[in-house]
Amino acid sequence: MSIQTTNPATNKVIKSFDEMTDKQLDQAVSKAETAFQLWKKTTYPERTAVLNKVASLMREKKTALATLITLEMGKIFSQAEGEIELSANILEYYAKNGETFLADKKLEPELGEAIIRSSPIGVLLGVQPWNFPFYQVARFIAPNMMVGNTILLKHASMVPQCAIAIEDLFKEAQAPVGLYTNLLLSGKRASMLISDKRIKGASLTGSEAAGASLASEAGKNLKKSVLELGGNDAFIVLEDADIDKTVEWAVIGRMNNNGQSCIASKRIIAVEAIADEFIEKYTAKLAKLKVGDPMDQNTELGPLSSEEALIHLLDQVDRSIAAGATVLLGGKRVDGPGAFMEPTILTDLNPKIPAYYEELFGPVSSFYRVKDEEAAIILANDSDFGLGGSIFTKDIERGKRIADQIDSGMVFINHPTWTQTDLPFGGTKGSGYGRELSEIGIHEFVNKKLIRVSGLSDPF
Repeated sequence: MSIQTTNPATNKVIKSFDEMTDKQLDQAVSKAETAFQLWKKTTYPERTAVLNKVASLMREKKTALATLITLEMGKIFSQAEGEIELSANILEYYAKNGETFLADKKLEPELGEAIIRSSPIGVLLGVQPWNFPFYQVARFIAPNMMVGNTILLKHASMVPQCAIAIEDLFKEAQAPVGLYTNLLLSGKRASMLISDKRIKGASLTGSEAAGASLASEAGKNLKKSVLELGGNDAFIVLEDADIDKTVEWAVIGRMNNNGQSCIASKRIIAVEAIADEFIEKYTAKLAKLKVGDPMDQNTELGPLSSEEALIHLLDQVDRSIAAGATVLLGGKRVDGPGAFMEPTILTDLNPKIPAYYEELFGPVSSFYRVKDEEAAIILANDSDFGLGGSIFTKDIERGKRIADQIDSGMVFINHPTWTQTDLPFGGTKGSGYGRELSEIGIHEFVNKKLIRVSGLSDPF
């Protein structure tokens, strides 16, 4: 099987790579296992040195790495540069804080002494998506390398050059062979790989179907898994919100990364009192977005990641219109080469319309007007997903009170759902389980080992 780089701005194939053979794959797993036996014995300062070196190299090569991101999946170049910077920050964050996060925890048993010690568990398999090809990898590998685990990484097939570039960074940093290994594989072969006894856990960021497949294999083989899947985040606008600022955040929250983010503000829910003002200003903002070449510094909305992704999104929009949705803006592909979609707003949605319950991965907003706060909460929770959400109001205490009632892993007040190195990231319901980033994220693939010291005469 050939794995290809296709530039979504032109739909032209740039480069092709052969998938790994079974023999190459077995050798890769063996090297990761051999590396683990040595890496788990290294000190925290030794692990810190490797992560800091890779972070430094990322920054040195930021322009080249960001160009690869834009070439392979169409991210606006300035945003691609921001992703490289964020990825380096994550590596440095865990390099700086990992030892503290993993420090022994002293217990106070009735008799004797006891501690909980954080120990590595072994080789981990990561299956990562194309939409943030460096950031998604960084947030998985950085904490786990500090723990003492080693990494096998199956990246999305449409970003092979980004995947290879990450492995090259570790080689240039003179990291131990097998600490980080890129696997040029299909998703099906990656899921089957979990049955290998040398692999002790797996993490996936991607679709519900991919998550279910990986979790099934992990469960059958009694291995820990972490899943970050899709989202259909609600963006609640209350009557006391600053509408102009809220509209600005709505545009960023929905259109960042060309609308292709799990935590994008996909469902805008405005209370009746301000719904007309909000949608008028929001529509006007989206209509003025400059769509075009993602390498152009003036571009505000680039292409979808692939022609396949565009066709899928157009089908979702068309099916929604056929089922009764109203198009307030856009709804079609942009004429010319490349996988470009018009900024789109759909409204008059109900549970029988695909756009109501499906995740729309691209520059398409679903707009709802509701009677009041209570109705907004009910609608926000009427989703199989539960990744993030946001609430816009001048009354912060009111915002916190509403946040308590939203069924999601993250809720932001007066800001779209976002990511930050020191904040935990993850969801509930169909959006997966487990957490990444912050101190919480380092404890997912750790053996919390109890070490108990007793006097010989202590009774049980």
